[in-house]
Amino acid sequence: MPDLSGIVKAYDIRGVVGEQLDADLVRDFGAAFALLIKPEAPAVVIGHDMRDSSPGLAEAFADGVTSQGLDVVSIGLASTDQLYFASGSLNLPGAMFTASHNPAKYNGIKMCRAGASPVGQDTGLAEIRDTVEQGVPGFEGQRGTASERDVLADYAAYLRNLVDLSGSRPLKIVVDAGNGMGGHTVPTVFDGLPIDVVPMYFELDGSFPNHEANPLDPANIVDLQAKVREVGADAGVAFDGDADRCFIVDERGEPVSPSAITALVAVRELAKDPGGTIIHNLITSKGVPEIVAEHGGKPVRTRVGHSFIKAEMARTGAIFGGEHSAHYYFRDFWRADTGMLAALHVLAALGEQNGPLSELTSAYSRYAASGEINSTVDDQVAKMMAVKDAFGARSGVEIDELDGLTVQLPGGAWFNLRPSNTEPLLRLNVEAANAEAVQGLVDEVLAIIRS
Repeated sequence: MPDLSGIVKAYDIRGVVGEQLDADLVRDFGAAFALLIKPEAPAVVIGHDMRDSSPGLAEAFADGVTSQGLDVVSIGLASTDQLYFASGSLNLPGAMFTASHNPAKYNGIKMCRAGASPVGQDTGLAEIRDTVEQGVPGFEGQRGTASERDVLADYAAYLRNLVDLSGSRPLKIVVDAGNGMGGHTVPTVFDGLPIDVVPMYFELDGSFPNHEANPLDPANIVDLQAKVREVGADAGVAFDGDADRCFIVDERGEPVSPSAITALVAVRELAKDPGGTIIHNLITSKGVPEIVAEHGGKPVRTRVGHSFIKAEMARTGAIFGGEHSAHYYFRDFWRADTGMLAALHVLAALGEQNGPLSELTSAYSRYAASGEINSTVDDQVAKMMAVKDAFGARSGVEIDELDGLTVQLPGGAWFNLRPSNTEPLLRLNVEAANAEAVQGLVDEVLAIIRS
């Protein structure tokens, strides 16, 4: 039996095309997915990003689905949140072909049940892997049919209906699509809004000729920062490759932390639904639950990852959730993540008042943070144990292992160290009262990790 553990991750499938992932294997994944959801739905909606390998892999997956007697609705080129919209609005399970921000040689599959309900290791992905490893059983009934449907305009209209920008002052916004799917969705979503969009890298190109489509890496927003300053824009927005994440810079070109965006959007959602529950993962700033509570909301802490966030939102009935990685989840969007909707909220908040974005977001930024620092390591477990041993012996230190290692220090500083679900990395996030304290703690932890 093949061992697929290297590509079947915690909440998606991802690997190097031609080495770990090819059409035959993807066809089997499609058939296995069809077997999983056949009792629940008559068809599967499929979308794909702009990578060269995506159309062929999506077609192979569709072939696997129809081979098991289910129909396929193809929406073609799409952002991941556009696929979630299709799954939610059509009430069908879905599959999105993308490797998000990973380099061009990668591709992958994000799957969901009807209503954009997540499929992760504990909710079907392990079962799909087992079925493919053991051999997909044949189906002797009639094959399913395949059809096409364009949902882009409906997706854009749905988002605009959730955030009212009609009263906004005119704004000039630079948008860096990173040659990813933001170049496909932004023109339609922003059409008719009081927003002058200055486009950057809107050409769809899965080789990412200008920079990696990962806006969390500071190197990848340098062009955006420069353009915002050059044209005197009110803000800048960067999307990742599949455009389900957005990253914001203010009018000075300075990054606005995803935690501040989480708090800002949470306050807006709580204004519509007082007393609602807000989900935040354990790496967001401790300012997020503080602000949520101050505005009458109920903050709930959870582990990192979209399938975990969505499951917790379903359990608690949460109205909104945010992650440090710039994923933002909305009850009104089938609890799915959509960077586009978060961006519209930020722009609406900006346009409702006359001050600059830096002033608006300063109220939501209470502490200094390191951002995510990655270290390539040979033995993730051993390095994490070394850090745990070093800090666990100290007086007043609290440690929990909800997701990786979270260490709370006396005085309020804290850090989280967790292994990547997709790469051989340890990810470090540090927060403290000021930048000097952050740097000191970063240096201390990295000295152990990289020794």
